Amino acid sequence: MALILVCGAFVPAWGQGRPASSPTAAAPPLGAIGSFSETLQMLVEEVDPAVVQVMTRGFGISDSGGVSLLRSQRGSGSGVVVHPDGYILTNAHVIQSARRVQVLLPEKAEEGARYSSVVKPSGKLMSATVVGMDRETDIAVLKIAAENLPYLQFADSEELQQGQIAVAFGSPFGLENSVTMGVVSSVARQVRPDDPMIYIQTDAAINPGNSGGPLVDVQGRLIGINTFIVSPSGANDGIGFAVPSNIARTAYEQIRRHGRVTRGQIGVVAQTITPALATALQLPQPWGVLISDVAPKSAAEAAGLKVKDVVLRMDGRIMENARQFGVNIYQHAGDTITLDILRDGETITRRVAVLERPRDPDRILSFVRGDENVVAPLGVLCVELTGEVMPLLPQLRRFQGVVVAGVLSDFGTEENSILQGDVIYEANQQRVATVEDLRNAVRGLPPGSPVALLLERQGQLQYQVLETP
Repeated sequence: MALILVCGAFVPAWGQGRPASSPTAAAPPLGAIGSFSETLQMLVEEVDPAVVQVMTRGFGISDSGGVSLLRSQRGSGSGVVVHPDGYILTNAHVIQSARRVQVLLPEKAEEGARYSSVVKPSGKLMSATVVGMDRETDIAVLKIAAENLPYLQFADSEELQQGQIAVAFGSPFGLENSVTMGVVSSVARQVRPDDPMIYIQTDAAINPGNSGGPLVDVQGRLIGINTFIVSPSGANDGIGFAVPSNIARTAYEQIRRHGRVTRGQIGVVAQTITPALATALQLPQPWGVLISDVAPKSAAEAAGLKVKDVVLRMDGRIMENARQFGVNIYQHAGDTITLDILRDGETITRRVAVLERPRDPDRILSFVRGDENVVAPLGVLCVELTGEVMPLLPQLRRFQGVVVAGVLSDFGTEENSILQGDVIYEANQQRVATVEDLRNAVRGLPPGSPVALLLERQGQLQYQVLETP
């Protein structure tokens, strides 16, 4: 059917020369496209009330005349309500450096009905607390003081099919309540080989600001959390990635229950066996899981695992690749698993204890409140060892000190002289129990003065020498 451009819009040729209000002008039947359009509109009406904009304020580094300065910065992203009592999912990278988080809730349908203008009020701005976040899945959980909120239910991302319709919601470039449509380009995309983390790939337009927003199916169920794009220009090029709903739901449930995501480890490096690797190493099968390293004094070494062992089964389940093996190890922290392995043509069974992996020090940033945490002469953000902070760290040698939550600039003579997660116990032989103690120890020192810090890093005490600027 021919199309004619009229005042910048296309109209069907059947309407040419007739006013739209003419009683003799027959409207085309609704048809499949019209029905789909109505279905999509209904979907948007159902999902929109559960989509929020996330606004943050935090610290960032800017250079001025070659000097690193700490400045307050604003950021924004998206989120989705997953529980009527005010629990919201977003990306960890949206809120990871924030000292203040707010959520913009859309107007409820009955409230919006009061307005006749096509431009509606923005909604209600509320303060949010960070329940917890997990950098590996890039998932964070927020909580607002609200009840009976519209929310989305999780779909089973294992049931996703390539080519099915996917609809993305969020606030790209701060434009709240935006919606785009595409398809599921891939149900399981790995960024790196053997990475336990997988993503849904979609061509639904995702741009900066969409991070943390929902990707939904045609039933309005949450199939993923929009996370990042691949684009030379920095804007949408049709290659977007979302955290699958099953991964997001597991992270949400653990963070809500424990404030963090627990993961197990046994002390091995596992690789997926490829046909080329199997040929080169003369392995008995061209698929599966190969143990390429066993850490000394690890649970795996204690159980008798060795390099070049081929893992056949875990607790009776066939292991097809390293990603599957890693995910199953993660899920068994604190348990004992049974591995059937192939070694020198013989199948043997080993029982292995799965230990909880050390916790993520990046979460300490959530305890930074502002200037009170800045130690400017050292270029660091520090928080004190409290009952809330200590569980985020490995077992420490001492119980009084300050933890490095972030490094603003490097004043040391060596790279990595001070790192996030370091625990400082002394500065120039003065005991450090509070952030103010650390400030006092370096206050008034002339430029270029050495500062010897006694700190604990990964269970070891050491001195690191920095110079004041």
